[in-house]
Amino acid sequence: MPEATTAGRLVGMPEWISTPITPELVRGAVELEQTPYGVLPHRLGALGRKQNVDGQLAMAEAQPSGVRLAFRSTATEIELDVLPTKIAYIGAPPRPDGVFDLLLDGQLAAQGTADGGNVLTIDLSTGTSEVTPGPVGSVKFSGLPATAKDVEIWLPHTESTQLVALRTDAPVEPAADLGRRTWLHHGSSISHGSNADSPTRTWPAVAARLAGVELTNLGFGGSALLDPFTARTMRDLPADVISIKLGINLVNADLMRLRALGPAVHNFLDILREGHPTTPLVVISSIYCPIQEHTPGPLAPDFADGKVAFKATGNPEEVAAGKLTLTVIRAELARITAARAADDPNLHYLDGLTLYGEADHADLPLPDRLHPDTATHQRIAERFVQHAFTEGPFNTRV
Repeated sequence: MPEATTAGRLVGMPEWISTPITPELVRGAVELEQTPYGVLPHRLGALGRKQNVDGQLAMAEAQPSGVRLAFRSTATEIELDVLPTKIAYIGAPPRPDGVFDLLLDGQLAAQGTADGGNVLTIDLSTGTSEVTPGPVGSVKFSGLPATAKDVEIWLPHTESTQLVALRTDAPVEPAADLGRRTWLHHGSSISHGSNADSPTRTWPAVAARLAGVELTNLGFGGSALLDPFTARTMRDLPADVISIKLGINLVNADLMRLRALGPAVHNFLDILREGHPTTPLVVISSIYCPIQEHTPGPLAPDFADGKVAFKATGNPEEVAAGKLTLTVIRAELARITAARAADDPNLHYLDGLTLYGEADHADLPLPDRLHPDTATHQRIAERFVQHAFTEGPFNTRV
């Protein structure tokens, strides 16, 4: 158990207890990096971070989607000092501060934001960025019940967050292991949680809660690109069930052609199977996205209406020469998984259109033409739980 120290408060008020933030208190992270301020959760292993040269992935893996502090305490007050890195886009309206979700005994009890923090300013038209340093801030929760309870603080899913200090008015101990299965998931910005209102409302977080599993979310905005170091990170992590969601980034990055796609998917799956030879594994294709169903990438920002949106800039006539679209990738993923399943009965394919298809888009359109909103995250989560956990390969009774 982490050691704790006390610090005096105003007369008549209880003393703060400061608890070191150690791996025992953090769930959903691959590693914790020591920094001059505290610890920075990472969702990609150290070797992968060393091999990566892409700034987008470096930013995304350090954003703690699915990462949460988890402990048990009778505390009625909690303060968490953090150094967030907030994102600003040139030419776009200011983004709201990242949200911290407080769960008590599994139920959302409060939300908060932290003041201070660095600011990363990004110019989408040029791909350049600049960091403006800022001070450490705090997020505070008070008026909590004085009973023993399981506490989870989910970190903002789209802001890297250095954890500086944890203070409570009662002792803290690591949350008990409830024996729940671990779900390891990899995907794009949609899995990362783009456009979801808060970290527990991303579709993987909602699905994990509905299914009663522990989530490790390796959804990397812009970066579900079949990188071998991502596969090796997943290979070396514990997992009872695994899913990988592929398609949209391969199209909008215009990264490869059809000739390269098949071998890259096989390689990724081969690496995963080195560490998880028989673990139930679902390959999920992209949800419906009209701008890239039949039009190749690359993707480009579109500020025509004063908001951040996206457009596809490729030429559909080049599909015949091997350029990728979502339709092409769905067919290839279905072919590859069917072929491999002959020797790997625990490998399965899930068409992303069953999670969000053309009819869903008519009902809940993508606000920026690319990412789902919170209501759509909820729908995708419910559909995934139905197809994977309730009726599909993640159901232990199937």
